[in-house]
Amino acid sequence: MSHLIAPSILSADFGNLARDIEMVNKSEADWIHVDVMDGVFVPNISFGFPVLNAIKKTAKKPLDVHLMIVQPERYIEQFKNAGASVLTVHFEACTHLHRTIHHIRSLGMKAGVALNPHSPVHPLDEIISDVDLVLIMSVNPGFGGQKFIENTYNKIKKLAHLIKIKKSSALIEVDGGVDTVNAKKLLACGADVLVAGNSVFGAKKPEKVIRELKNMEK
Repeated sequence: MSHLIAPSILSADFGNLARDIEMVNKSEADWIHVDVMDGVFVPNISFGFPVLNAIKKTAKKPLDVHLMIVQPERYIEQFKNAGASVLTVHFEACTHLHRTIHHIRSLGMKAGVALNPHSPVHPLDEIISDVDLVLIMSVNPGFGGQKFIENTYNKIKKLAHLIKIKKSSALIEVDGGVDTVNAKKLLACGADVLVAGNSVFGAKKPEKVIRELKNMEK
């Protein structure tokens, strides 16, 4: 399977959000990545259901929703109704992760679990066969434009090994500081989905950057 590209609209121009989403619609991107932050789990607030519902009306690509919130299990059905095709919750935010993952999947969404930079891979041993993807945070969550954490490469390799030995079909998604410079190495380490924010929306020709990322070879 060819790797997937998911531009993160956290880096889009919120004053021209529909325009930026239309750009992604026309591009070679596969998903639209949506970061939801509550100001509690992470020190920032992004947007909630009204904005997500507005995005759904314009988006023609699947919405890849990443919840950086406490008690995400309270809102799973609402995110389904707001258009999420992929819903990812944080390992660090879920007391009953197995239950939450299966609730997401029971509603017809792909279920993901995210790991903060400080969290090791091995605690996923008991859940890896139940998830559709694992999102590796390659920056500390909360703000766009941060510097890529170099240990991410080793973490992807460890996760790829775990997926292999458990015979899981989970995809590996990487979020934070992804650009055309490090994308090739990320893919070579085992990444399947690249989330790109500033490198796309901060470019003069964002569709060209998406195309370069999509056609990057391992």
